[in-house]
Amino acid sequence: MKSKEHMELLLKEKADIYHKDEGENHVIMYVETDDFVFVDYLFVSKYARGQGLGKKLLDKLKRKNKPIILEVEPVDYEDTDTVKRNRFYSREGFTHAQSVGYRKKSLATNKVNELEILYWSPTDETEHSIYEKMKHTYETIHTYKDKDLYGESYDAVDQAVTYQKEDEAIK
Repeated sequence: MKSKEHMELLLKEKADIYHKDEGENHVIMYVETDDFVFVDYLFVSKYARGQGLGKKLLDKLKRKNKPIILEVEPVDYEDTDTVKRNRFYSREGFTHAQSVGYRKKSLATNKVNELEILYWSPTDETEHSIYEKMKHTYETIHTYKDKDLYGESYDAVDQAVTYQKEDEAIK
């Protein structure tokens, strides 16, 4: 996850594409380009969960009529939050991009996290298109000024975001 400093820098220096919607019980930060939306951070207060706020926030993004992409931790049945989160996105029509791999190394701990890419699309978006959009997000947002902020750089895009042809992807 990005540091608060990194997110504030993006809001300031990438204000044309990086946005924040904040209310009493939520925060959502997202990237909007001409042809897709990437949800960078979505938080709903525990006091407001189960009241449809997350759905309303996603519906607002869906009305932009562009593919929506986000990254989540894989389901860990020992961690009920990951189960609930994945169930929520599935209910909202998000699909797991089976052929897109995403590995994000923490510069703080050096630990590599395998994340899943989920997407929703108003059209028949291909997973290769999602892969290209995720690469764009990684290069313009995730690694933005990483050396300045953290003293070192994240992995190159081709190491972090990978694509396996859909007919070769593990189902």
